[in-house]
Amino acid sequence: MRITDDDGVRTITFDRPDAMNAMTADIAAELADEIEALDPAERDACVLTGEGRAFSAGGDVQAMAERDRSSREDYEMMRSTFGRAAEAAIGSAVPIVAKVNGDAVGAGLALTAVSDFAYAAESARFGAAFVRVGLVPDTGGTFLLPQLVGMRAAKDLAITGRLVGAEEAAELGLVNRVAPDEDLDDAVGELLETLRNRPTRTIGLIKEALHGNAGRGFRDALDYECMLQAQAYDTPEHEEGVSAFLEKRKPEF
Repeated sequence: MRITDDDGVRTITFDRPDAMNAMTADIAAELADEIEALDPAERDACVLTGEGRAFSAGGDVQAMAERDRSSREDYEMMRSTFGRAAEAAIGSAVPIVAKVNGDAVGAGLALTAVSDFAYAAESARFGAAFVRVGLVPDTGGTFLLPQLVGMRAAKDLAITGRLVGAEEAAELGLVNRVAPDEDLDDAVGELLETLRNRPTRTIGLIKEALHGNAGRGFRDALDYECMLQAQAYDTPEHEEGVSAFLEKRKPEF
């Protein structure tokens, strides 16, 4: 992976273009490390993207062929690498933006799903190809895909393993926006400018509320929501937002 920083935005670029940015367990663990280290006091957003013509082709099949582990060891490996990366993205107070420059397959699709925003190039294709190698979707895919696209569409993607184009991915709700390939940087840049002008710590609380309430009943969800709102009331970001509103000026987050 290649890590760059620019004006409050950290960009993580998957950098194995000859392998379509396929991911090994070591790469997934490194990704988890990088996301876990994001500090909302220093970063406004984190962009995930790929070098070359793919976002990520998912898990490295060659590495799968060479595996020599027990089922328990496989579980521990998955939980501490790909699973940890997904959990880090969901739990990060810093918003995660998937800039899908090309095909996002397998874990690449799942990383798109666990990101807070996903902008795709017109040429990008998406596929839950795990079934093609006899595997179950991972990296949080079985949890997020049904929430994003609905259970019927999630079954279609996961069971057939078919590839869908960027426009269909947008219609399904898998990505927020599709842009011509040459305009993808500008489209993501507009989003990043918006995120730079939002209170990052508050975004973290919003994410916590939305994801935390996904499996709760309404009454419990209200309690959880009120608890997080009470935390938000007690932040400098809220104080600044109110002051700016009353003083008719732009808030300085």
